[in-house]
Amino acid sequence: MKRLYIDCGMGAAGDMLTGALLELMPDREEALAMLNDAGIPGIRYEAEDSVKCGVKGTHVTVTYNGEEEVTEDVSSEEAHAHDHDHTHVHGRTHDHDNEHDHDHDHDHSHAHHTLGDIEDIIHSLKISESVKEDVIGVYEIIAEAESTAHDEPVYEVHFHEVGSMDAVADAVAVCMLMDRLAPEAVIVSDIHVGAGFVKCAHGVLPVPAPATANILAGLPVYGGEVQGELCTPTGAALLKYFGTEFGTAFEETGDKQNIAIGRGMGRKDFDRPNCVTVYLVTD
Repeated sequence: MKRLYIDCGMGAAGDMLTGALLELMPDREEALAMLNDAGIPGIRYEAEDSVKCGVKGTHVTVTYNGEEEVTEDVSSEEAHAHDHDHTHVHGRTHDHDNEHDHDHDHDHSHAHHTLGDIEDIIHSLKISESVKEDVIGVYEIIAEAESTAHDEPVYEVHFHEVGSMDAVADAVAVCMLMDRLAPEAVIVSDIHVGAGFVKCAHGVLPVPAPATANILAGLPVYGGEVQGELCTPTGAALLKYFGTEFGTAFEETGDKQNIAIGRGMGRKDFDRPNCVTVYLVTD
C-alpha cells in the first residue's frame, strides 16, 4: 500500500506542496518540465534548492507573465490603521514564502476571472482528463469558499487575474504530481494556520483569511505559534480535496517500510524550518 503523509506544522501553500512533491519524483527537472509543458497561459515554474534552519528542500517560484502574486504579513497596528473598504475579491491569498516589493497597483492594472473563465482555461490544458477533473475540483473548493466569504454566487465571484492564475498553476502542479504518485491514502496532520494579519492584493485580512477559514471548517487546525499567514486558500483546498484522513502525524514504525521524504520550502525565515514535509510510505 502507498500512503502519503503531509506534515502541516508550518501550514500549507500550493507552491510549497509542489516543491515537496517534486522531491518525490525520480527526476525533479523532468517533472518540472512536465509542469511547464501543461500549457497554462503565461505561467512559468522554476525550482531551486533552498535551506531553512539547516534543513534542505526545494523552493518553487510560479510567475504569471513574469509577475509573482505577493502578500506580506503585517503587524496588528498596521492592520488596524489600514482602510478595509475593498470592492474586489482575489482568488488567492498568496502563500507565506514570498516577499518582494511591487511598484504597480494590482487593484487597477489587471483583469479579473470568473470561475467559468478558469474552467475554460483548465479544459484547454495539455493534461489528462482525470487531472483536469481534479484541478476543477480544487478550484471549486476555493470558489465556494470565496463565494461564502463575500456573499456572492459562485459563478459571479471575480478573481484577481494574477492570483487566480497563480492558484490554477499551483492546483495543476499538485494534481499532476499526485496523479504520478497515485497514493492510495493521503494523511494530513493538524494544520498550523499562523496568526496575525496579512496584506493581500486588495486589503488586510486576519489570519486565517476568510476563504481559508471556510475551507478548513471542521478540520483539525491550530494557530498562534507563528505570526503570519501559514495556510493559504489554495493550500487548504488542496489538502481538503486530496486528504483522506486528517489529524494524524507521521510516525515511523518498526514494520518494513520504504519511506521517501520531500520538503517544499518557503522563502520567509522563521525560528523553525519554513517548509511542508511529505512522507511517501510504501509497505
